[in-house]
Amino acid sequence: MRTVLIVDDNPAVGEALSLLLSLNDIRPLVALHPDEGMACLAREQVDVVVADMNFRADTTSGAEGVALFRAIRAQHPDLPVILLTAWTHLETAVELVKAGAADYLAKPWDDHKLLTTVENLLELAESTREASRTRRERRLRREVLTNTYDLDGLVFASEAMARTLELACQVARAAVPILITGPNGSGKERIAAIVHKNSPMKAGPFVAVNCGALPGELLEAELFGAEAGAYTGANKAREGRFELADGGTLFLDEIGNLPLAGQVKLLRVLETGQFERLGSGRTRKARVRVVSATNADLPAMIRVGAFREDLYYRLNVIEVSLPPLAERSDDILPLVEHFLAGRATLTDAAREALVAYAWPGNVRELKNTVERVALLASGQVVTPELLNLPQSAPPPARNLDEPSREAVEAALQAHAGVVSRAAQALGLSRQALYRRMERYGLSA
Repeated sequence: MRTVLIVDDNPAVGEALSLLLSLNDIRPLVALHPDEGMACLAREQVDVVVADMNFRADTTSGAEGVALFRAIRAQHPDLPVILLTAWTHLETAVELVKAGAADYLAKPWDDHKLLTTVENLLELAESTREASRTRRERRLRREVLTNTYDLDGLVFASEAMARTLELACQVARAAVPILITGPNGSGKERIAAIVHKNSPMKAGPFVAVNCGALPGELLEAELFGAEAGAYTGANKAREGRFELADGGTLFLDEIGNLPLAGQVKLLRVLETGQFERLGSGRTRKARVRVVSATNADLPAMIRVGAFREDLYYRLNVIEVSLPPLAERSDDILPLVEHFLAGRATLTDAAREALVAYAWPGNVRELKNTVERVALLASGQVVTPELLNLPQSAPPPARNLDEPSREAVEAALQAHAGVVSRAAQALGLSRQALYRRMERYGLSA
């Protein structure tokens, strides 16, 4: 229950304030002496203190009230204190407000003003406690992730990234295909490596291939291998990535660029574990866990016939959505410090500029920027001018199809906080709903 401690040597004042607070569903505690007030704070959970400036031991200067305020600030630095003062102590009260007191009210006080001040401070105290509780929970969540899983040295601080890692590490234990979605430069390969390091196949190889970096005729040879003479320039037989990844994880980046012929062969491997090298009729087998990634809209590609629907569902047994850096801004400064590695220091203005920038190129752009600045700074202080960041484009207008805060809140309430059901009702994936919940400051 909301609790206010009243410290005043006049019992009538304590009774009057207690009645006022009780009538407004606020629990009052009364102490008649500063020492009694400090003892009460030591044993009770108090949200706000209302303290007199003058006690019997000193009837003119307010010195005992000043000492009480300083003792409260020293032992309970976040606890708001309202000072009750006679006109003779007004200057002292003003000085204490400058030193951190929440407010001061002259005696005799106005009930409405006092109650309004207390209510505002109680709301602020609740918000502060909630924020502190959220920070503790997030810190604990990061510690559990770090201590439970091998995160491959990944630097993060945001709740959005913690959720992504939590999901990736949980599904890593089941040897099923995973599709990692997210924009270019956001770190999809790092997530794939973390999946591998926390999977039953972690003792095997982690083999990556960029499906967008090779022409179609070479990509099949890259994936499945080729016999000598299978294509121009194939002077000897070569193993494909499936063979090289046997017993481990094969990471297929930019899977949306895989040509249709390659998609057919990949589907067969996923269904049977069997494949043939180009130019060979011999069937080979490989025990491989496939993790794929894309920044493309695969469902849209399916609708226009550019990607096989059956392959999509084979690859997307579990989807891990990696948010862009702009949606996890808490990660920016920790990443910057990691990339700088002590080679330079940042001014406060530079930190603000880094956080304010949209980072359309995501972590890759951030890393390149920091590397450039570290070379230019040569151990000096980094300023916004040295960062030379482009002007961020104005944030895009909200898509009218995107659910509003009220819609998300209503869906969560309608489905008793079950995120998967609320997401289905809103036509979103769970990850997309989580991102909107974080943006709107909502919790299940």
